[in-house]
Amino acid sequence: MATTADVRRDLAGLADPGRAAATSRFLQMAPGGYGEGDRAIGVSVPDQRRVAARYWRDLTLADTAELLAGEVHEERLTSLFILVRKFAKGDEAERGRIFRLVLANTGHINNWDLVDSSAPYLVGPWLLDRDRGVLDRLAGSDRVWDRRIAVMATFAFIRAGDFEWTFRLADRLLRDPHDLVHKAVGWMLREVGNRDRAAAEEFLAGRYRDMPRVMLRYAIEKFEPDRRRAYLSGTV
Repeated sequence: MATTADVRRDLAGLADPGRAAATSRFLQMAPGGYGEGDRAIGVSVPDQRRVAARYWRDLTLADTAELLAGEVHEERLTSLFILVRKFAKGDEAERGRIFRLVLANTGHINNWDLVDSSAPYLVGPWLLDRDRGVLDRLAGSDRVWDRRIAVMATFAFIRAGDFEWTFRLADRLLRDPHDLVHKAVGWMLREVGNRDRAAAEEFLAGRYRDMPRVMLRYAIEKFEPDRRRAYLSGTV
C-alpha cells in the first residue's frame, strides 16, 4: 500500500532547483508576497499530475490530508490532484468526506494555483444540488484564499448553466481589497459571458463603472474590440 512517503520520494526525485526558484517568484513566495512563507522544490505541474495518477487509488484520505498539510507547495498541489481524482470516481459518501476534508483544510490551500485546481472540481460540484451557504461564509473570510475559493467554486454552477451565485458573490466582492479576488470574479463573469452574453452584460450594465479595472478587463476579455473599448471608456 502506498504512503505519503512514496509520494514525497517521487516528488523529491523530480525536483529542480532552477524551476523551484522560478516557481517561488511566480507564486510570490518571497517575504512580502502573497505566498510568503511557502516553499517550492521545483516539480512541474504535469509531473505532479503523473504522480497523483500513480497513487490516487492507494493513498488513503488521511494520507492525502497529511500531504495537504505539508510545508512543500508541490506536495499540497499533488494532494489536491489526488483528491480531485478520488472525488470524480467516488460514491456519494466518499465525495462528502472529500468536501469536508477540503473545507477543514482551507488554511493549507494558500495560493491561487491550489485554489483554482480544487474549488471548481471539489467544492462547487458538491454544492451543485445542496445548500450553498458555505460560500457566503467563505466570501466573508479575512483570508483572500477563502474568498477566491468561494468565487472559483461557482465555475461548477456556471458549467451547469446556473449563474445566480456567480452574480451574488461578484456583487459582494465588487470592492474586495485584493486583486487576486478581482481576477477570479472577472474570470467567472467572462465564463458566464461565454455561455450567455446577454446575462453577463445585464450584470455589467449597472456595475462596470464601479468595478476594479482588472476585474472588468477579465470580464470583457472575449468581447469584440469595439465593445471592450466602450466598456473601458465608460461609454456603454
